[in-house]
Amino acid sequence: MYAIVRSGSKQQKVAVGDVIEIDQVAAGVGETLTLPVVMVVDGENVTASGLDQASVTAEVLGGTKGPKIVIQKYKNKTGYKKRQGHRQKYTQVKVTDISL
Repeated sequence: MYAIVRSGSKQQKVAVGDVIEIDQVAAGVGETLTLPVVMVVDGENVTASGLDQASVTAEVLGGTKGPKIVIQKYKNKTGYKKRQGHRQKYTQVKVTDISL
């Protein structure tokens, strides 16, 4: 049994026991989150509508950071160059339950 959940602007496939990274949320370590469900697959049964009762609960494990991204801008013959970096912050969660 697995589910497709939405976290931020992304969707991820999860099963019970999976550890995933979602965009940073304001929740402490050990707290539980409920993620919105888009689709649930249980063997041959695929449920994609009427998911008001479905829920995926996850436990917060901690915060992590993504890879460093370097942004460089350069314009030829003008002396213009700009260098900037970015590192996205994520929250690591472990899926504990999928219920319909």
